[in-house]
Amino acid sequence: MLQKVSLPVKDIDKYRLLLSSELIDEVKALAEDLKGLRLCHINSTPFGGGVAELLSSYIPLARGAGISADWQIIRGDRRFFTITKSLHNALQGSEYPLIEKETTQRAYKSNNLDNARELDPNYDVFVVNDPQPAALRHFCDIPQAKWIWRCHVDSSEPDEATWQFLSPYIEEYDAAVFTMEKFVPLNLRVHLYSHRLPRIAIMAPAIDPFSTKNMPLPSSLWREMLDNLDIDKSRPLIAQISRFDLWKDPFGVMEAYRLAKEKVPGLQLALITSFAGDDPEAWDIYAAVHEEAQKDPDIHIFSNLTGVGNMEVNAFQTASGVVIQKSIKEGFGLVVAEALWKETPVVAGDTGGIPLQMPGALTEYLITSVEECAERVAYLLEHPRVAQELGKQGKEHIKNNFLMPRLLRDELSLIKSLVG
Repeated sequence: MLQKVSLPVKDIDKYRLLLSSELIDEVKALAEDLKGLRLCHINSTPFGGGVAELLSSYIPLARGAGISADWQIIRGDRRFFTITKSLHNALQGSEYPLIEKETTQRAYKSNNLDNARELDPNYDVFVVNDPQPAALRHFCDIPQAKWIWRCHVDSSEPDEATWQFLSPYIEEYDAAVFTMEKFVPLNLRVHLYSHRLPRIAIMAPAIDPFSTKNMPLPSSLWREMLDNLDIDKSRPLIAQISRFDLWKDPFGVMEAYRLAKEKVPGLQLALITSFAGDDPEAWDIYAAVHEEAQKDPDIHIFSNLTGVGNMEVNAFQTASGVVIQKSIKEGFGLVVAEALWKETPVVAGDTGGIPLQMPGALTEYLITSVEECAERVAYLLEHPRVAQELGKQGKEHIKNNFLMPRLLRDELSLIKSLVG
C-alpha cells in the first residue's frame, strides 16, 4: 500500500472567529450532503512545496467538517522524479525533448503503474495532484470512483510534446482543476463551456490562518528565533521563501537585494527553502545559490534540513520589512498570501496567480525586472507607513478570498456535482 500521511482533525467551527458563519455553515451543509463519502488526495511528497503545504491543512479541515479524507504519497526513484521535475517545468513552458523518447515515457508509465497497484482503492473520490501521478487514473480499475486532476502550475503555454504526452491521461478524468482560467491548455478550454469530460473547474489555493506557519507569534518569540539564527534585528531584513527553483529566480533576488542595499545600508537578505524528495534539481540550484551567497555575509540561506521549519518561516515573514517572491512563472505562490496575512508587504513577480493576491494599491508592487524589484523594495523600507498600510490591505484581501474554508467549500461543491 502507498504511504498515508498521519494527520489530526481540525475543528472547522474555530474558523468562525475569522470568517462569516455563512461560509462555515455552507461547508458543513456540503459535508452533510456528502456524508459517508471517502476522499483521497494523492501527490508525490509529504513535505516541501505548495501542494504538501495545502494538504497538511486541507485534510484535517475536511475531516473536521465530517468528510472521511486521507492523503496518500506515491513512490518513485531518482530517475522518475528527475523526469517528473522536467514535466513540471515543461508544463510551465520549458522545452523537454526527452519526453519523446520511448525510454522516458516507459519509465514514467511504469512508475505510475506500480503505484496504481499499491493504491488503496477504497475511496469514492480521488484527487490527483500535478503531473507526477497523473497517469494513475489510466492504470486504476476502480469503476465506482470519481477522479479529479488538480494542476497547481501555470500550464497556459505548456511544451507541446509534453502536453501531447500527458493530455490523453488528463482526458480520462472526470474533472480537472486549474488555479486560473487562463491556465487551462487550449485543447481543454472548450470544456469550460460544455458538459464534456473532464469537467473544468477554476479554484485558487488557500492558506490556513491557524497553522504553525500562519498563527500570530509573540514578538519575544520571533525575536528569539532570529537571534538564534544570527540575524541582526537592528538592521533591515528582507526575505524570499521558496523552493530553490529557477522559476523563483533566486539569483535575481540576490541581484535586486544588492541594488536595494545601495539605498538601504545594512540590508540583510534571507533565502529560505524547503527540500522535497520529488525535486532532485533543487540540490544543484542550492549549490549555485550558496556559492553566490558566500560573497556577502549579509545573505543568509536556511532550509528545513538545517532546522528552519514552519515556525521559523513564520518568524521571518513576520519580521521582514518586505517579503519578495520574484517568480518568473508561478501557479499561485502561497508565500504571498502567507506574508500578507502577517501584514508584511510583498514585492512579487507579475505572473501567474500572484496578481490574484495583490489587487488595488498592491499592484504597484508587481514587478517584471530586477531593477523594479530593487526600487520597490527600497521604497517600502524607506517608507514604513506605506508598507504598513499595504500590509493591512493585503491581509484583508487574503482574509476575504484565500483562507482554507473557502477552498474546502469549492472542492466539496465540485465533488457533489460529480457524485450527485
